[in-house]
Amino acid sequence: MACATEMALCPTVTLSNGLKIPILGLGTSHDGGYSHDAVVYALRECGVRHIDTAKRYGCEEHLSKSIQQSGVLRQDLWLTTKLWPGDYGYRTTKEACRASCGRLGVEYLDLYLMHWPDCMTPGRSNREMRAETWRALEELYDEGVCRAIGVSNFLIQHLEELKEDCSIVPHVNQVEYHPFQQPEEIVQYCRQQGIVFEGYCPLAKGQALSHPTILKMAKKYERTPSQICIRWSTQNGVVTIPKSTKKERILENCKAFRFSLSEEDVATISGLNCHKKLIHLSYPLWKG
Repeated sequence: MACATEMALCPTVTLSNGLKIPILGLGTSHDGGYSHDAVVYALRECGVRHIDTAKRYGCEEHLSKSIQQSGVLRQDLWLTTKLWPGDYGYRTTKEACRASCGRLGVEYLDLYLMHWPDCMTPGRSNREMRAETWRALEELYDEGVCRAIGVSNFLIQHLEELKEDCSIVPHVNQVEYHPFQQPEEIVQYCRQQGIVFEGYCPLAKGQALSHPTILKMAKKYERTPSQICIRWSTQNGVVTIPKSTKKERILENCKAFRFSLSEEDVATISGLNCHKKLIHLSYPLWKG
């Protein structure tokens, strides 16, 4: 195995319901395509056991084939997918969840996330639709179709409203997180509420890899810039899901647990925060 022993070093983070999620996963996306061979390699050769996808990405069926070919047992895999806002609503949420399970070739999801706080439903308030959708997720959770449920890109106000309107506090909030975008208020709020904070885009779409501070750290630790970014994120306790369709990059990322950054160097990288968001959609995500 190329680096299965590396991922044996990968710690887990415990959700409020006691489930343990690997702190490093492999993200997938419709941007840049999908590599069947790379995912099989990640699972079979590298020992990756955490895969993140979404209906929006259009690769759930591809992922099903990759998982099957890898030979990894379903119970050994942490599989996350996301509910697109166009499917929000009580009935449509349940239909979309089971459709995702069907495309992925599984009977249950380890984690199911509401993809965005904006619901895109004419004539209905976002808060009303989020609450209705979340109640459907709570039932899917109670039924065992979803072992954990959460949200993505939610601000504190959205989480507060959900807490007031529903029964189960989200297990996870997945938000953009990298050296240039550190939403510390959301991170701290989530931790106070028992919500695991998960970060996507950890390499800042590659922009962090050429930053002088990251390059200096890479030279100091004799690691690659991506390993520095991933190690910084995971040492901050953030569940981290870098995307890649290249085998060599996946192998590189899996080796991020061979070393640790000093507290001083973690603080230095944290000092790069300039609230630079890189992920945007054409519709207003952050309205109420």
